[in-house]
Amino acid sequence: MEKTVSTDFRIVEEPRKPLAMNPKKFALWLFIATVVMLFAALTSAYIVKRADGSWREFDLPGIFVYSTLAVVLSSITMQGAYWAAKKDNLDTTKWLVVATSVLGVIFLIGQVLGWGKLVTEGVYFAGGNTSESFVYLLTGLHGLHLVSAIVFLGIVLVAVFRFKVHSRSLNQIEMCVTYWHFLGVLWIYLYIFMLNFR
Repeated sequence: MEKTVSTDFRIVEEPRKPLAMNPKKFALWLFIATVVMLFAALTSAYIVKRADGSWREFDLPGIFVYSTLAVVLSSITMQGAYWAAKKDNLDTTKWLVVATSVLGVIFLIGQVLGWGKLVTEGVYFAGGNTSESFVYLLTGLHGLHLVSAIVFLGIVLVAVFRFKVHSRSLNQIEMCVTYWHFLGVLWIYLYIFMLNFR
């Protein structure tokens, strides 16, 4: 009797490797990269237009110093909120997220008061000089992004109250911390930039 050799081959698929980064975090980093490119383009255009020779020089409102201080303090409270969540200290997390939101609102109020000061000094968004428009454009766009970050803080705060943020579920607060710190660093860059290229 002849023995038959089986030639039955099976293709076995290797299991897919999971993504190295959470898709939402990846989307956040893509968004941050887009914002970086936007402000890089705007500050480059600022430098080019300044070289034209028709640039009007004026002082930035002093209240922007206090806005900057509010941003620095808010980064500290936001980082503290993350550390508290990591230790399952949710009461502290709640208060620090609220404190961060309040400091964010203080920053925005400072920006609006700064714009009011500019107007009283005859510096207008459509005042006929590009230097005037750029200050409003840079600070206004940053402020708009900060409003979105405050909304994000509200979402995180609701999640903390619902016990959806804790040591085993940190994705949401990690993303919020990343975005908040980014906006803080972006403001410091813009403020120093505008101080040195008036």
